[in-house]
Amino acid sequence: MSLARSFALRLLWVAPLAAVVALGQDGPPAAESPAPKTTSADPKAQAVIYDETADGRKQIEQALAAAKRDNTRVLVMFGGNWCGWCHKLHALFRENAEIGRTLLYEYQLVMIDIGKWNKHMELAAGFDADVKKNGVPFLTVLDAEGKVLTNQETGSLEAGEKHDPAKVRAFLEKWKATAWNADEVVKAALAKASADGKTVFLHLGAPWCGWCRKLDAFLARPEIAGILGEDFIEAKVDVDRMTNGKEVAARYRKDNRGGIPWIAFLDGAGNTVITSDGPKGNTGHPASADEISHFATMLNKVRKHMSADDVKRIEQALAADAAVRQRSAP
Repeated sequence: MSLARSFALRLLWVAPLAAVVALGQDGPPAAESPAPKTTSADPKAQAVIYDETADGRKQIEQALAAAKRDNTRVLVMFGGNWCGWCHKLHALFRENAEIGRTLLYEYQLVMIDIGKWNKHMELAAGFDADVKKNGVPFLTVLDAEGKVLTNQETGSLEAGEKHDPAKVRAFLEKWKATAWNADEVVKAALAKASADGKTVFLHLGAPWCGWCRKLDAFLARPEIAGILGEDFIEAKVDVDRMTNGKEVAARYRKDNRGGIPWIAFLDGAGNTVITSDGPKGNTGHPASADEISHFATMLNKVRKHMSADDVKRIEQALAADAAVRQRSAP
Protein backbone atom coordinates (compact mmCIF):
# COMPACT_ATOMS: atom_id res chain seq x y z
CA MET A 1 0.00 0.00 0.00
CA SER A 2 1.66 3.24 -1.13
CA LEU A 3 2.71 5.81 1.45
CA ALA A 4 1.49 8.61 -0.77
CA ARG A 5 -1.72 8.21 1.25
CA SER A 6 0.13 9.73 4.20
CA PHE A 7 -0.45 13.26 2.95
CA ALA A 8 -4.19 13.25 3.65
CA LEU A 9 -4.59 13.01 7.44
CA ARG A 10 -5.72 16.04 9.40
CA LEU A 11 -6.69 16.58 13.00
CA LEU A 12 -9.38 14.20 14.29
CA TRP A 13 -11.27 14.74 17.53
CA VAL A 14 -13.30 12.33 19.56
CA ALA A 15 -16.80 13.78 19.46
CA PRO A 16 -19.06 16.01 17.35
CA LEU A 17 -19.92 19.58 18.24
CA ALA A 18 -22.01 19.74 21.39
CA ALA A 19 -24.95 22.13 21.31
CA VAL A 20 -24.96 23.80 24.73
CA VAL A 21 -26.60 26.85 26.21
CA ALA A 22 -24.57 27.18 29.42
CA LEU A 23 -24.19 30.72 30.66
CA GLY A 24 -20.76 30.43 32.27
CA GLN A 25 -17.84 28.24 33.16
CA ASP A 26 -19.06 25.18 35.03
CA GLY A 27 -18.11 25.20 38.70
CA PRO A 28 -18.50 22.58 41.43
CA PRO A 29 -21.78 22.25 43.30
CA ALA A 30 -22.05 23.26 46.92
CA ALA A 31 -21.49 20.44 49.36
CA GLU A 32 -25.22 19.89 49.80
CA SER A 33 -26.02 20.23 46.09
CA PRO A 34 -26.90 17.30 43.84
CA ALA A 35 -24.37 15.96 41.39
CA PRO A 36 -23.77 18.28 38.42
CA LYS A 37 -25.88 17.69 35.36
CA THR A 38 -25.62 18.75 31.75
CA THR A 39 -26.32 22.42 31.15
CA SER A 40 -28.67 21.71 28.25
CA ALA A 41 -31.62 19.46 27.50
CA ASP A 42 -30.26 19.00 23.99
CA PRO A 43 -29.08 15.35 23.72
CA LYS A 44 -26.05 16.51 21.71
CA ALA A 45 -24.73 18.02 24.92
CA GLN A 46 -24.35 14.47 26.18
CA ALA A 47 -21.82 13.62 23.46
CA VAL A 48 -18.83 11.77 24.85
CA ILE A 49 -15.69 13.86 24.68
CA TYR A 50 -14.24 12.43 27.90
CA ASP A 51 -13.47 8.74 28.32
CA GLU A 52 -15.11 8.07 31.67
CA THR A 53 -13.35 4.70 32.02
CA ALA A 54 -9.81 5.95 31.38
CA ASP A 55 -7.03 6.05 33.95
CA GLY A 56 -5.89 9.68 33.93
CA ARG A 57 -2.37 8.88 35.09
CA LYS A 58 -1.88 6.43 32.25
CA GLN A 59 -3.31 8.94 29.79
CA ILE A 60 -0.75 11.50 30.92
CA GLU A 61 2.11 8.97 30.93
CA GLN A 62 1.39 8.11 27.31
CA ALA A 63 1.12 11.77 26.36
CA LEU A 64 4.43 12.58 28.08
CA ALA A 65 6.18 9.80 26.17
CA ALA A 66 4.93 11.30 22.89
CA ALA A 67 5.81 14.82 24.03
CA LYS A 68 9.36 13.78 24.85
CA ARG A 69 9.76 12.13 21.44
CA ASP A 70 8.26 15.04 19.50
CA ASN A 71 9.34 18.02 21.65
CA THR A 72 5.77 19.07 22.34
CA ARG A 73 3.80 20.05 25.42
CA VAL A 74 1.02 18.12 27.14
CA LEU A 75 -2.26 20.02 27.43
CA VAL A 76 -4.47 18.54 30.13
CA MET A 77 -8.13 19.54 29.97
CA PHE A 78 -10.01 18.65 33.16
CA GLY A 79 -13.78 18.39 32.82
CA GLY A 80 -16.68 16.04 32.18
CA ASN A 81 -19.23 15.06 29.61
CA TRP A 82 -21.91 16.90 31.60
CA CYS A 83 -20.00 20.19 31.29
CA GLY A 84 -21.41 22.53 28.66
CA TRP A 85 -18.38 24.81 28.57
CA CYS A 86 -16.12 21.78 28.13
CA HIS A 87 -18.09 20.95 25.00
CA LYS A 88 -17.77 24.53 23.80
CA LEU A 89 -14.00 24.58 24.23
CA HIS A 90 -13.63 21.15 22.66
CA ALA A 91 -15.73 22.31 19.70
CA LEU A 92 -13.46 25.34 19.30
CA PHE A 93 -10.44 23.00 19.24
CA ARG A 94 -12.12 21.01 16.45
CA GLU A 95 -13.55 23.78 14.34
CA ASN A 96 -11.04 26.63 14.44
CA ALA A 97 -8.37 25.85 11.84
CA GLU A 98 -5.58 27.86 13.46
CA ILE A 99 -6.20 26.49 16.94
CA GLY A 100 -6.56 22.96 15.58
CA ARG A 101 -3.23 23.25 13.77
CA THR A 102 -1.47 24.55 16.88
CA LEU A 103 -2.82 21.67 18.93
CA LEU A 104 -1.86 19.13 16.30
CA TYR A 105 1.65 20.50 15.91
CA GLU A 106 2.52 21.59 19.43
CA TYR A 107 0.50 19.66 22.01
CA GLN A 108 -0.57 16.25 23.19
CA LEU A 109 -4.17 16.85 24.30
CA VAL A 110 -5.32 14.79 27.29
CA MET A 111 -8.98 14.93 28.32
CA ILE A 112 -9.23 14.02 32.01
CA ASP A 113 -12.70 13.14 33.30
CA ILE A 114 -13.42 14.44 36.82
CA GLY A 115 -16.69 12.52 37.12
CA LYS A 116 -19.07 14.27 39.49
CA TRP A 117 -16.17 16.10 41.15
CA ASN A 118 -15.04 12.74 42.56
CA LYS A 119 -12.52 11.43 40.00
CA HIS A 120 -8.88 12.34 39.43
CA MET A 121 -9.02 14.96 42.17
CA GLU A 122 -5.65 13.83 43.57
CA LEU A 123 -4.18 13.98 40.08
CA ALA A 124 -5.38 17.56 39.67
CA ALA A 125 -4.11 18.48 43.14
CA GLY A 126 -0.70 17.07 42.25
CA PHE A 127 -0.52 19.64 39.46
CA ASP A 128 -1.84 22.43 41.75
CA ALA A 129 -4.88 22.54 39.46
CA ASP A 130 -7.66 23.83 41.71
CA VAL A 131 -10.59 22.71 39.61
CA LYS A 132 -13.12 23.00 42.43
CA LYS A 133 -12.30 26.64 42.99
CA ASN A 134 -12.06 27.61 39.34
CA GLY A 135 -14.52 25.28 37.65
CA VAL A 136 -14.11 23.36 34.43
CA PRO A 137 -12.88 23.20 31.79
CA PHE A 138 -9.54 23.79 33.47
CA LEU A 139 -6.25 23.62 31.57
CA THR A 140 -2.82 22.47 32.74
CA VAL A 141 0.25 22.62 30.51
CA LEU A 142 3.12 20.18 31.20
CA ASP A 143 6.55 20.04 29.64
CA ALA A 144 7.86 16.74 28.31
CA GLU A 145 9.28 15.84 31.73
CA GLY A 146 5.91 16.32 33.42
CA LYS A 147 6.72 19.68 35.02
CA VAL A 148 3.76 22.05 35.35
CA LEU A 149 4.38 25.12 33.20
CA THR A 150 1.05 26.81 33.91
CA ASN A 151 -2.47 26.29 35.19
CA GLN A 152 -5.27 28.17 33.45
CA GLU A 153 -8.86 28.68 34.47
CA THR A 154 -10.85 29.21 31.30
CA GLY A 155 -13.37 31.81 32.43
CA SER A 156 -10.90 34.52 31.40
CA LEU A 157 -10.74 32.94 27.94
CA GLU A 158 -14.47 33.45 27.41
CA ALA A 159 -16.21 36.18 25.42
CA GLY A 160 -19.94 36.23 26.04
CA GLU A 161 -21.42 32.77 25.57
CA LYS A 162 -18.34 31.23 23.96
CA HIS A 163 -14.58 31.10 24.24
CA ASP A 164 -12.61 33.83 22.48
CA PRO A 165 -10.55 32.18 19.70
CA ALA A 166 -7.89 34.90 19.89
CA LYS A 167 -7.41 34.41 23.64
CA VAL A 168 -7.27 30.62 23.34
CA ARG A 169 -4.84 30.83 20.44
CA ALA A 170 -2.61 33.29 22.32
CA PHE A 171 -2.55 30.96 25.34
CA LEU A 172 -1.50 27.98 23.24
CA GLU A 173 1.14 29.95 21.35
CA LYS A 174 2.62 31.27 24.58
CA TRP A 175 3.28 27.84 26.08
CA LYS A 176 4.42 25.83 23.07
CA ALA A 177 7.92 24.37 23.09
CA THR A 178 10.90 26.00 21.40
CA ALA A 179 11.57 24.21 18.12
CA TRP A 180 14.51 21.83 17.86
CA ASN A 181 17.11 22.34 15.16
CA ALA A 182 17.15 19.40 12.73
CA ASP A 183 20.89 19.82 12.09
CA GLU A 184 21.59 19.42 15.79
CA VAL A 185 19.28 16.42 16.12
CA VAL A 186 21.05 14.54 13.33
CA LYS A 187 24.49 15.66 14.48
CA ALA A 188 23.86 14.36 18.01
CA ALA A 189 22.56 11.04 16.68
CA LEU A 190 25.59 10.61 14.42
CA ALA A 191 27.97 11.36 17.28
CA LYS A 192 26.31 8.80 19.54
CA ALA A 193 26.16 6.22 16.76
CA SER A 194 29.85 6.70 16.02
CA ALA A 195 30.78 6.40 19.70
CA ASP A 196 28.60 3.31 20.24
CA GLY A 197 29.42 1.55 16.96
CA LYS A 198 25.82 1.80 15.81
CA THR A 199 23.85 3.05 12.81
CA VAL A 200 21.49 6.03 12.69
CA PHE A 201 17.86 5.21 11.95
CA LEU A 202 16.81 8.51 10.35
CA HIS A 203 13.14 9.03 9.54
CA LEU A 204 11.37 12.07 8.13
CA GLY A 205 7.89 12.97 9.32
CA ALA A 206 5.40 15.75 9.99
CA PRO A 207 2.53 16.23 12.49
CA TRP A 208 -0.21 16.00 9.84
CA CYS A 209 1.09 12.67 8.49
CA GLY A 210 -0.97 9.76 9.80
CA TRP A 211 1.48 7.09 8.65
CA CYS A 212 4.32 8.98 10.35
CA ARG A 213 2.39 8.70 13.59
CA LYS A 214 1.90 4.99 13.02
CA LEU A 215 5.64 4.59 12.48
CA ASP A 216 6.39 6.57 15.65
CA ALA A 217 4.01 4.39 17.64
CA PHE A 218 5.52 1.20 16.21
CA LEU A 219 9.08 2.27 16.98
CA ALA A 220 8.05 3.23 20.52
CA ARG A 221 6.65 -0.19 21.37
CA PRO A 222 8.95 -1.64 24.07
CA GLU A 223 9.47 -4.96 22.31
CA ILE A 224 10.35 -3.22 19.03
CA ALA A 225 12.48 -0.49 20.61
CA GLY A 226 14.40 -3.17 22.50
CA ILE A 227 15.32 -5.02 19.32
CA LEU A 228 16.18 -1.95 17.23
CA GLY A 229 18.12 -0.39 20.09
CA GLU A 230 20.74 -3.12 19.75
CA ASP A 231 21.98 -1.59 16.51
CA PHE A 232 20.39 1.81 15.92
CA ILE A 233 20.23 5.35 17.23
CA GLU A 234 16.91 6.87 16.22
CA ALA A 235 16.78 10.39 14.75
CA LYS A 236 13.44 11.84 13.74
CA VAL A 237 13.40 14.97 11.58
CA ASP A 238 10.07 16.80 11.60
CA VAL A 239 10.15 18.59 8.27
CA ASP A 240 7.46 21.07 9.34
CA ARG A 241 8.21 21.84 13.00
CA MET A 242 11.99 21.69 13.25
CA THR A 243 14.26 24.56 12.35
CA ASN A 244 16.05 23.58 9.11
CA GLY A 245 13.85 20.49 8.89
CA LYS A 246 13.21 20.75 5.16
CA GLU A 247 16.87 21.58 4.44
CA VAL A 248 18.13 18.56 6.37
CA ALA A 249 15.56 16.34 4.69
CA ALA A 250 16.71 17.53 1.26
CA ARG A 251 20.31 16.76 2.18
CA TYR A 252 19.53 13.07 2.51
CA ARG A 253 16.56 12.70 0.21
CA LYS A 254 16.93 13.96 -3.35
CA ASP A 255 13.43 13.01 -4.52
CA ASN A 256 10.23 13.63 -2.57
CA ARG A 257 8.10 11.21 -4.58
CA GLY A 258 6.39 8.60 -2.45
CA GLY A 259 5.43 10.75 0.52
CA ILE A 260 6.47 10.43 4.13
CA PRO A 261 7.53 8.86 6.40
CA TRP A 262 10.82 8.24 4.64
CA ILE A 263 13.67 6.28 6.22
CA ALA A 264 17.43 6.23 5.74
CA PHE A 265 20.07 4.27 7.63
CA LEU A 266 23.27 6.27 8.07
CA ASP A 267 26.68 5.08 9.17
CA GLY A 268 28.57 6.95 11.88
CA ALA A 269 30.12 9.25 9.29
CA GLY A 270 26.71 10.26 7.96
CA ASN A 271 26.85 8.23 4.75
CA THR A 272 23.58 6.73 3.55
CA VAL A 273 23.69 2.93 3.56
CA ILE A 274 20.13 2.15 2.43
CA THR A 275 16.77 3.93 2.30
CA SER A 276 13.08 3.08 2.25
CA ASP A 277 13.00 3.62 -1.51
CA GLY A 278 12.33 0.04 -2.48
CA PRO A 279 11.59 -1.67 -5.80
CA LYS A 280 8.04 -0.29 -5.78
CA GLY A 281 8.78 3.13 -4.31
CA ASN A 282 8.98 4.49 -0.79
CA THR A 283 7.79 1.96 1.77
CA GLY A 284 7.36 4.56 4.52
CA HIS A 285 5.75 2.79 7.45
CA PRO A 286 5.66 -0.76 6.06
CA ALA A 287 2.09 -1.94 5.61
CA SER A 288 1.93 -4.20 2.55
CA ALA A 289 3.84 -7.43 2.05
CA ASP A 290 6.23 -5.74 -0.41
CA GLU A 291 6.89 -2.87 1.98
CA ILE A 292 7.51 -5.17 4.93
CA SER A 293 9.86 -7.26 2.81
CA HIS A 294 11.91 -4.21 1.83
CA PHE A 295 12.07 -3.04 5.44
CA ALA A 296 13.46 -6.44 6.39
CA THR A 297 16.02 -6.11 3.59
CA MET A 298 17.07 -2.76 5.05
CA LEU A 299 17.48 -4.19 8.53
CA ASN A 300 19.42 -7.20 7.32
CA LYS A 301 21.81 -4.97 5.38
CA VAL A 302 22.76 -2.78 8.34
CA ARG A 303 22.32 -5.01 11.40
CA LYS A 304 25.35 -5.95 13.48
CA HIS A 305 24.01 -7.36 16.75
CA MET A 306 20.43 -8.06 15.76
CA SER A 307 19.83 -11.63 14.67
CA ALA A 308 17.91 -12.88 11.65
CA ASP A 309 15.25 -14.01 14.13
CA ASP A 310 15.02 -10.45 15.47
CA VAL A 311 14.30 -9.20 11.97
CA LYS A 312 11.69 -11.92 11.56
CA ARG A 313 9.97 -10.81 14.76
CA ILE A 314 9.75 -7.26 13.45
CA GLU A 315 8.36 -8.53 10.14
CA GLN A 316 5.75 -10.56 11.99
CA ALA A 317 4.74 -7.58 14.14
CA LEU A 318 4.29 -5.40 11.05
CA ALA A 319 2.30 -8.13 9.31
CA ALA A 320 0.08 -8.57 12.36
CA ASP A 321 -0.60 -4.82 12.46
CA ALA A 322 -1.44 -4.85 8.76
CA ALA A 323 -3.87 -7.72 9.26
CA VAL A 324 -5.64 -5.85 12.06
CA ARG A 325 -5.99 -2.75 9.86
CA GLN A 326 -7.35 -4.84 7.03
CA ARG A 327 -9.94 -6.50 9.26
CA SER A 328 -11.08 -3.16 10.67
CA ALA A 329 -11.24 -1.41 7.31
CA PRO A 330 -14.80 -0.56 6.14
